[in-house]
Amino acid sequence: MPDRLTMQDPRSQYPKPPFPKQPQPRPGIAGKLEPRPDHGEKSYVGAGKLTGRKALITGGDSGIGRAAAIAFAREGADVAIAYLPSEEADAQEVLTLIEAEGRKAIGLPGDVSDENWSRQLVEDTVKGFGSLDILVINAGRQQWRENVGEVTSDDFDKTLKTNLYALHWITQAAVPHLPAGASVITTASVQAYDPSDILLDYATTKAGIVAYTKALAKQLIEKGIRANVVAPGPFWTVLQASGGQPQEKVAHFGERSRFGRPGQPVEIAPVYVLLASQEGSYITGEVFGVTGGAGLA
Repeated sequence: MPDRLTMQDPRSQYPKPPFPKQPQPRPGIAGKLEPRPDHGEKSYVGAGKLTGRKALITGGDSGIGRAAAIAFAREGADVAIAYLPSEEADAQEVLTLIEAEGRKAIGLPGDVSDENWSRQLVEDTVKGFGSLDILVINAGRQQWRENVGEVTSDDFDKTLKTNLYALHWITQAAVPHLPAGASVITTASVQAYDPSDILLDYATTKAGIVAYTKALAKQLIEKGIRANVVAPGPFWTVLQASGGQPQEKVAHFGERSRFGRPGQPVEIAPVYVLLASQEGSYITGEVFGVTGGAGLA
């Protein structure tokens, strides 16, 4: 695992494609990805920026959510992670890592596309921790379809419920518990601004997340609560291999970024830490792009 704290060329810091084709059934297991993603298991070093905080992260078993969970624990927060029951193996690894930092960990297996569960997971977190200071809504569903005619109503419904409806349900349940100084962080995507032709429904939800969060930020600042968006570009997560991209694109995933490689989840974790911490006290209603140079002309 590369040393993240030593200055080096970012283009060669992590693996570059081509990668082997590696289809997995949705939602996939991070531990089966090749190369295995760096979520910060050994590479993230904390500095106490979230000492005493209580965080809830959806999709915290793998990918960007897992990296945020590990980083938050290393920064001193207790962390609850929500995940699908089929992701239990990945989730247990994360819960063990949180507890290894001397922090309290809560596992919340369930499907956020179910309204009752989306609301219940918030209540379970507050009951377990006694309070809630940081809400990260990150769980997502991505599927590729060759053309508009192949995007069924069922496809559209599942993607919107997972990516947008759950955002609303969880936020609605959480806001009454959030004190002044709390932080809400949502995960959008570069797809909100530069959508791929094969990700119609996914891109639609990511644009919606940006708009929702910006509107929410205007409401919540009246309570002293900040809300911001992180918009990743190509990051090496199991979302891609488990139906998010065609296998030929998985093999070359991130190749067209300015770095010539996909980002590793640990590389985006510090942005979530900043937005969650008091160091981000003057940041709200913003979209933080971490896209591998996609903003360059």
